[in-house]
Formats: sequence, structure tokens, C-alpha cells
Amino acid sequence: MRETGLYAWSNFWFRWSVVSLVVLTMLAVLVGFVVLPSVKSDFSAQGLWASICRAAGVPSSWAEGSAVAARDTHATEVVLERSMVRDGGSAAVGRGATLALNCTMCHGAQGLSASDAPNLSGQYPEVVMKQLRDYKAGKRSNAVMGALAANLSEPDIDDLAAYYAYLPKARTAPTTYDETLPALVRVGAPMRNIAPCISCHGGVDQKLGAPWIEGMPRNYLVAQLQAFRAGTRRNDPQAQMRNVVRSMTDAEIEEVSGFYARKASAGGTR
Repeated sequence: MRETGLYAWSNFWFRWSVVSLVVLTMLAVLVGFVVLPSVKSDFSAQGLWASICRAAGVPSSWAEGSAVAARDTHATEVVLERSMVRDGGSAAVGRGATLALNCTMCHGAQGLSASDAPNLSGQYPEVVMKQLRDYKAGKRSNAVMGALAANLSEPDIDDLAAYYAYLPKARTAPTTYDETLPALVRVGAPMRNIAPCISCHGGVDQKLGAPWIEGMPRNYLVAQLQAFRAGTRRNDPQAQMRNVVRSMTDAEIEEVSGFYARKASAGGTR
């Protein structure tokens, strides 16, 4: 066996193949771990394990994300169901319009905010239901909304959601790949566990409970993303948004928020 190995090594082409493979491997490691990272100004190595995970195309902090999700499983008590998507009847919408008179100062007479409160006109009903129930239960914190939601009954919340869903759609056509999109909106950043925004918030798909955010006030979007990143807003089921936003930079938050805010309809306030 040893003689066979020596014979093979004495073969010029065999030696050339082995040496070439070793050289190419070293060059690939050099380019992937030194050259390419060095040309990215905001790159940080974060240690050997993180580098290996990046090369393998997998996240380096599965345990951290799982721990956060495990700690915050009960950050919301709302169970999203498909039945929540169905619009209420005309009576429910009319009653919701009456209840919404208390909401006009911040959210506008027709659900279009002139301040930095979210636009609610045409919003998905289950989104309004979930957020109001979270405010009522103290799972989402805001002094004004908490006080208003505290006195709402379940039928009140359902009627308000039906009313805002019934209003003329202030939202624009969905974001598509036919326009210039920020990278995080279009493809996300898989190496950092950041899913593309359009996979949940419209464009490619809309996940149950994910709000329509196109045309929202920019400052509102920035504030919510920063709150998710800091962990001061925690009513996202299984820490979905917190896990996404945790590794976003301030510049990325500004870019994504500015993109969605610019997509306000011609008649909107933003």
C-alpha cells in the first residue's frame, strides 16, 4: 500500500493536482475571509465561529434567537385567526365609525394621520384587533392608546377594526420587484437572519397579522423599528420582528422607513 502511495506521488500530474487544490483552497480562504470583508466598511469579523457560520451560510446565533423567543412567548396573548379577516356587517361598520370619533385627533377623520400616528384607513382588520387588544392587556405600551383601549369591549374592538378596514384604501399598490427597492426590502440579509420586508408586509406575500406599512409616516416607522430593536416593544409573536431588527443598523432603519413612507398615495398626508 505504501509503495502504491509513493508511486502515485512520484507521478507529476498527481502532484500537480494536489498542489493546485491546496493553493486554490488557500486562495479561496484568503479572498473569502480577508479580501472581501476588508472592502466592506461596516464589516466586523466577530470571531472565528461567526466567520465559519458565514462561510457555511448559516446564522451564528441560533441559541440567542431561540432564547429571546422562549422568554417572550407571552408578549402577546392574541391568537390570530382567519376569521378575524372577515369584514363586519354594515351595522358593525357604522358603530365602529361612531367609536372612531375618539381616534380622530391622532389618526385623522378618515384614518389618515396628519401627525406621526399610523394611518389606519384600509388597514387589515386583524391588525387593528391585535394591536388594540395588546394595548388593552398592557402588552404594548403607550400612555394614550393604553388609556383609550382600557375601556373598549371585544365588540368595540371588532367594530373599530371593521370600520377602518371598510374605509377607502389609502394604501398604494403593493411593492413589487418592478421598482427600485432597498436591499432589505427586496431580499433581506440572510446571513444576519433578516427576512425581506415584502415577504410579510405585502409585495410578495402578506402574513396574517402583518400590517400594511406603505405610506405610513416615516417617523412612526423609525420609532417602531427602533423599539423592536431595543426590546421596548415586545408584542410581536415569538419575537419575530425583534429577531429581524436586532442586527439592523440605524442607516438601514432610516432607509427602509423612508422607502415605505415615500409610497404614500397622492391624496395622503405623507
